[in-house]
Amino acid sequence: MLKASPVEDHFVDVLIIGAGLSGIGAARHLQRQCPGKRFAILEARAAIGGTWDLFRYPGVRSDSDMHTLGYAFKPWTDAQAIADGPAILRYIREAAMETGIDRHIRFGCRVVAAAWSSAEACWTVSIETAGETGTTETMRARFLYCCSGYYSYEEAHRPEFPGEADFHGAIVQPQFWPHELDYTGKRVVVIGSGATAVTLVPAMAERAAHVTLLQRSPSYVVTRPGRDRIGERLGKLLPAGPAYALTRWKNVMTSMLLYRLARSRPERVKAAIQRMASEQLGPGIDAGIHFSPRYKPWDQRVCVAPDGDLFAALREARASIVTDRIARFTPRGLLLESGAELAADVVVMATGLKLRMLGGMNLCVDGKPVRINEAIAYRGMMLSDVPNFAMAFGYTNASWTLKADLTAGYVCRLLRRMDRRGVEIAVPRREKDVEPQPLLDFSSGYVQRGLGALPSQGTRSPWRVHQNYLRDLLLIRYGRVDDGVMRFGRRGALP
Repeated sequence: MLKASPVEDHFVDVLIIGAGLSGIGAARHLQRQCPGKRFAILEARAAIGGTWDLFRYPGVRSDSDMHTLGYAFKPWTDAQAIADGPAILRYIREAAMETGIDRHIRFGCRVVAAAWSSAEACWTVSIETAGETGTTETMRARFLYCCSGYYSYEEAHRPEFPGEADFHGAIVQPQFWPHELDYTGKRVVVIGSGATAVTLVPAMAERAAHVTLLQRSPSYVVTRPGRDRIGERLGKLLPAGPAYALTRWKNVMTSMLLYRLARSRPERVKAAIQRMASEQLGPGIDAGIHFSPRYKPWDQRVCVAPDGDLFAALREARASIVTDRIARFTPRGLLLESGAELAADVVVMATGLKLRMLGGMNLCVDGKPVRINEAIAYRGMMLSDVPNFAMAFGYTNASWTLKADLTAGYVCRLLRRMDRRGVEIAVPRREKDVEPQPLLDFSSGYVQRGLGALPSQGTRSPWRVHQNYLRDLLLIRYGRVDDGVMRFGRRGALP
């Protein structure tokens, strides 16, 4: 049983929740830009890494390249730009240890509630500690910074199907991958069509007798080189830092241009993606059926197949793809609505995440509960009328870290501005004429299921979420902190 780290410092200037990719990056910004601020990180799990410590399924990796998913302060030097989960986890842990951030982390500490007092200008945080005799402790902080991600670690989206109890094989979920599962020589069916399914199929096909990707509807899948050849050439010509920075900007601009092209000329991009899939699949598989979604490119996230690994597995018949619906489980596999049957020894439910904001903690301000779904996101990183609070929430069309990095830099700017003005409170006040809209304009199933748990966005800046790194760079890194919406004040009452 996990032994929780003691909460030794019960009052800090900044309390970071989560020791994953965002939390470690936030702490590094504080070290560099606000060196006088005392900070601590609370992590519910037993180790650094967040998503990359949780997910252990075969082939786990990122769709984003590590030159943009990685930290600006730590060059990515591995050969694989599209890195696997273990490599990303090592990178995050190295960053924490090299900077001494690991010494600020308290493990086994789950934040369940946070209460703001304007009279004292601080948060009081309730913490459940892990262990056989789990206890509840409290901690106080001037500023609360939530870096706990956007989905539940304890529960995935798991649809139930008739006849599951009759199935003689194993049913597993990627988020909770059983380390003892041996699928060597087994018949595997992966249910799903998102990034996890696209990752699992070629990885499991290396050992399984056969893998079938069963999807209710298709997704866009594009091939991308696993290595960045231009980045490698730059690495031979320049020191690691400049080479990394140039490669990072190259990839940022490339992804933005491709995204804009997809949104402005969706039919042309759709045809190009389908043509690329057809060329890699060969004549035996109809890309028009299996890789031609009804929606436009980037209405949902576009999946990546590094070096075409999914297409290779399908082309070489180590895997197959079926677009159909499940009628029921049978003792030997799955019966589909078309009447076809899929034999299976292992069924993997790659059916999506369950959205959850702020790690599930409850917020209240001066005794009044904060309803997240009634708040409007300020610059995509703070909540209307919630003081001294920020959250890391990345892009849907680019690397998560790009927005998380901008957020961390903004928090430091805000803290420095508060110090210069001699105030203890900063709060973005909701404007009455700002109409709320869904935070994410994304048709993915996990997003649509979870919209009710998310804050809204507004129709204009600073309430608008742009999903555009260059625009955010100008507004967040170089825009005014005291923009008239952000109010400042001293302890006693909200400004």
